[in-house]
Order: sequence, then structure tokens, then C-alpha cells
Amino acid sequence: MAVIARNSAFTYKGKAVDVKQVAQELGVRYLLEGSVRKAGNRVRITGQLIDTTTGAHIWADRFDGALDDIFELQDRVASNVAGAIEPKLRQSEIERASRKPTANLTAYDLYLRALAQSSRFTEEGHAEAVVLARQALAIDPSYAPAAALIGWCRAQQRVQGWGALSADDIGEACRLARQALEAGRDDAETIRGAALTLFLLTGEAAMAATALDRALALNPNAAHAWLVRGNIHAWLNQPEAAIEAVERARRLSPFDPYSFFYAATIALAHLAARRFEQAIEWAGRALHDQPRLAPPMLVKVAANAHLGHLDEARTELGRMLAIEPKLTITGFREYLHFAAPEVRELYVTGLRLAGLPEE
Repeated sequence: MAVIARNSAFTYKGKAVDVKQVAQELGVRYLLEGSVRKAGNRVRITGQLIDTTTGAHIWADRFDGALDDIFELQDRVASNVAGAIEPKLRQSEIERASRKPTANLTAYDLYLRALAQSSRFTEEGHAEAVVLARQALAIDPSYAPAAALIGWCRAQQRVQGWGALSADDIGEACRLARQALEAGRDDAETIRGAALTLFLLTGEAAMAATALDRALALNPNAAHAWLVRGNIHAWLNQPEAAIEAVERARRLSPFDPYSFFYAATIALAHLAARRFEQAIEWAGRALHDQPRLAPPMLVKVAANAHLGHLDEARTELGRMLAIEPKLTITGFREYLHFAAPEVRELYVTGLRLAGLPEE
């Protein structure tokens, strides 16, 4: 999505203009406008994001601070605005593509529809997202976001136990993730999805870390890239670094529709640190927002078992087996090939105590 240079945007400074006129003259779909007001030593900065096709305000916020700290306030406003409007823009674009006639769909529209399906967080939604993303690639084989999304969906299907992935499915996901990393070198969102796919499906931690470094250099305010960095830290038994990264993501996108991933990653980090009570608390937060999410269920099983709360552990294991009835110790150990041995054994020991069969 193109962003108009500030020199062009500043020609409207101080003028009362119609947003649709601005949109037409600059060729933009969304307009970010704001104001600065000063009273004594205090300053207030307001901002709002407008859909120029409808005139609807899709985001607004205000920031207060002291003139003594004006540069810190400026950095905070820039960071918060960039982090907050990204998910709002994405949701608005998804809704726009969903209204578009099927005959007029472009690769971008199909990708947005695939995003909408994956955000349902169901087995059927992820399967449909793969179909739509493949249709996008049929139109534009080099379209990196669609390639990365297929990998992301396959990784989530693996994590959730939504159907058995074939070797061809995993091979395609990894091939497309590598393709996305090469083609989407300037897109932080594409990079983070491809990086996590390759980490979860192949265990390539060093490659994923390098890719995330690139994503965050491109966009330090990419909340989901910070989330993925935190998730990888947690799996690699680096719990404090994991929590620091996820907390940064939460500050950047406090109302993110994927906030349950944030809580689930913090739960995993506390489990890795053997802070079992906190792991259970954060896993509960994740499951409150997304009851179908498997990773926090497993955190609750393991954490309760390590605390000696075996009845609670067995109850949580029952919920997990309702999602993935074929789960076994052997299968789970193989699935966690990407995790640090200490984290893997924490899970395995807890699941065994809760009564998960070996084979």
C-alpha cells in the first residue's frame, strides 16, 4: 500500500478541505489527519484515520505530554499511531474486498479474503484461506503476501491439529515461505509470517531471527513481527526476552484482534521460566478470547501437572483431546522439534503426568 510523501500532504496544512477532494487529488483511499494544541507547558496531539470513500472515522486517539519532553512525545505518537492504524487499515481493506464482486477480484482482493477466512480461526477458515491464497498466486505468482499466508495457515493447522498435513503440504508451505522472504523483502508483515512458518515447520531458528531483524529494521512498529520474535524466544527457552518482545507488541497494538496470541505467548514464556501459576493465568486469558486455541490448553495441562493439580490437568487435557484426539507423547515430542530441549521436556513431563498415552 503506497503512502503519499509528506511534502504533498503538507500542501493541505491549515486548510479546510473535503476528504474526498484530497483523496481524488492525491489518489489515496485513507487519510490520516491530526492537530496539535498547546496550553502552558502542556501539549495535546490528536489523530484520526478516515476512509475517504465513506467519510467514516476508523481510528482516533489523543496523546498528552509536556513540552519539556516533546521529542519523547513525538516518538511515542509516531510509534503508537503506526502500530495502531495497521490492524485498522487491514480490517477496513478486508471489508472492502469482501464487498467487491467476485468477477472483479485481483490478487490483492483474494489475499484480503484469505486473511478474513484465516481470522475466523477455524479448521474450515484456514482451509478456505489456502484455496483463496492459491487463487491469488495463480493471478500473480510473485505475490509475496499470498505466498506467506499459505505457509502461515499450514503452520497454524499443524499447531492446532486441524487435519493431517502431508509431506507435499509442508513442502509447499516451506517453498512458498522462502519465496515470500525473497520477493517480499520490503514488507515486514510478509517477512514475519514466512519466518514463523519456517521456524515451526523446519526449526530454522537462526534464519527466522535474521528475517525478523530485517522486518523490524523495515518497520520497528510492526506489532506482529514483535509477537513472532517473542514466540520464538519463548520456544527457545528465553522467557524474559519473549515477554519483553510481546509486551512491546501489545503496546503498539493494544486492541489487536489477535490479542489471544499475545497472551498465549506470554503463557508459554512463564511456563518456560517455571512460573506455573502465571502461565496458567495467561493461558486462561488467551482461552477467554479464543477458546479453540490449542497452545494455551497445553500450557495449562503442563503447568497444572507440575503444580500437582492433576485433576485440573486432566480436565484441560480432555479439552485438548476433543480438538486433537490422536495426540500422543511420541507425536507431540516429534511436533516440538523446533523447541529447546528444556521446554520440550517441561511439556512432555506434564502431559505424561496428566495421563496422555505414549503411543
